[in-house]
Amino acid sequence: MRASDRAYATLLDEIQQGVLAPGTVLGEVEQSTRLGVSRTPLREALARLVSDGLVVQQSPRVTVVAPIDSDDIRALFEVRRALEEAAARAAARSHHRRRFAELAESFAEVDVSSAAAREEYYALIARFDAALDAAHGNDYLTAALRTVRTHLVRVRRLAREHTGRLAASVSEHHLIAQAIADGDADLAAHATHVHLHHALSHVIASPRTQQGAA
Repeated sequence: MRASDRAYATLLDEIQQGVLAPGTVLGEVEQSTRLGVSRTPLREALARLVSDGLVVQQSPRVTVVAPIDSDDIRALFEVRRALEEAAARAAARSHHRRRFAELAESFAEVDVSSAAAREEYYALIARFDAALDAAHGNDYLTAALRTVRTHLVRVRRLAREHTGRLAASVSEHHLIAQAIADGDADLAAHATHVHLHHALSHVIASPRTQQGAA
């Protein structure tokens, strides 16, 4: 792996997981030393993060982790809703529905009562997203969803410890997967809409969002 790729992957993970909080200054000297890379690959990594919208270049010498507040989250979900409803409809009309029957069964067996189980649930969502991308078969839609999902990792941290909301999310994903498996495009899109409505309402109501600490 190239030095710039390694630096990018590390910084991306730290930003998504909240290790590098919004507003954190990413000094070139400090970060290059910490990550064990020279300043040139670090600049390449930071440029990619700026392109992703996760880092902001406030001045030629000052780069900071981008903030994410309630307005940002609403804007993100507006785009996410349009993309995911379209993807669910297309998947339900595709020839790849059998995989979603298996995913529906997996969602039906999910228990989010423990930290380990919650991690397994997020891994299952990743498999669902991959299956959705493979089923809808639209490269432009896949690219747009990839960008949205990059930002969603930050937002999802707000709900990780709320088992009540996570349990509801499990049921919502089960319904979406089953609707796709049954070839019911309208139900798949509607269930996706309802799921995202509840997810957005929960995140916006989170004290961490209200405090601007998302």
